[in-house]
Amino acid sequence: MKVVVVTGGIGSGKTSACRFLSEEYGWPVYSADDKVKELYYRFPDIVRKIEAELDGCFTDEQGRFVPALLAAVIFSDQEALRKVEDIVFPKLTEDFAEWKAGHYGSDYVILESATILEKPSLRNLGNITILVDAPVELRESR
Repeated sequence: MKVVVVTGGIGSGKTSACRFLSEEYGWPVYSADDKVKELYYRFPDIVRKIEAELDGCFTDEQGRFVPALLAAVIFSDQEALRKVEDIVFPKLTEDFAEWKAGHYGSDYVILESATILEKPSLRNLGNITILVDAPVELRESR
């Protein structure tokens, strides 16, 4: 089975490209960006590890993960971002492997990610890379 990585900037058309490939060829799509968000809720231990590593609280009074609290830290602190990625990416890689195994009969699967090429620990997940791009004006309008 080949893994086709579809990547590009925000608003470039990655999701549309993936939808086309899925509808035209039947290739299943794994959206890494969506899955990361899901992992925080499916595996509360991830949030606890992040809180311990960053010495912060990223949950509300009911113990529910609040993404904006974490985003406020990692968007302004590259070291904090690296620490979070070191916790989250192994789980994402494991989840992708399990998902891929569930699509054993497919010749191709798609891994959609905006940042995969920037992340050394994720670069080797694919066999083929498709970079989707669009003019800045179009990306901003989306």
